[in-house]
Amino acid sequence: MLEVKNIHAAYGDAITLHGVSFDVQPSEILCLLGRNGAGKTTTLKTVMGILPVTSGSVTLEGEEMSSLPPHEIPRRGIGYIPQGRRLFPELTVNQNIEIGLMTRGMGKDTKEWVLELFPRLRERLKQTAGTLSGGEQQMLATARALCLRPKVLLLDEPTEGLQPSMIALIRDVILKMKNEGFAIVLVEQKVDAVLQVADRVVFIENGRSVDRATAADLKRDPQMLTQYLGV
Repeated sequence: MLEVKNIHAAYGDAITLHGVSFDVQPSEILCLLGRNGAGKTTTLKTVMGILPVTSGSVTLEGEEMSSLPPHEIPRRGIGYIPQGRRLFPELTVNQNIEIGLMTRGMGKDTKEWVLELFPRLRERLKQTAGTLSGGEQQMLATARALCLRPKVLLLDEPTEGLQPSMIALIRDVILKMKNEGFAIVLVEQKVDAVLQVADRVVFIENGRSVDRATAADLKRDPQMLTQYLGV
């Protein structure tokens, strides 16, 4: 499905990724773990074309993504929920959803599908996004990405700053997406949350993918968590 091979990237002259590789398949949740500043968010931005790949490759079902302009990558079926949500705060919930639908030409059936996942958003369609609670904004960011009917979903710290009930809701939606055949790449700092949902984990350190394991292996032997996260 999505394959990232030895990607390098830089902000100007500052090289930030020195070789990150991973793949994720349908109905699988892959988590990227690492300390703050390790390169996890940069990896997602590079997959989305926000930061250009200087070497290496990003392919979706065999099609090279890294040569495409950034606006074409969502149209190919990669949904991205960035850290901080990045909604259009002055627009309504409904308008944010409609923008998501426009990206790949989706219609009313897709809108109804996302509102069934997040019924609270249906109650707030006319409310401006900037006035929603943090948890509701995360719901809207997730719903907008799902309006693409993506093949792959990238989530960057989706539970950051949320209360436990909202964290549980987002977790349940992620698991539902997995069961519906989505390939999911998740960046998350809460190790317990990762081990509850992940199939595999790739550790990022200093802009490199340095190790990998199944979540089941990490539960049995948490030594890698101590080594790469210091927890």
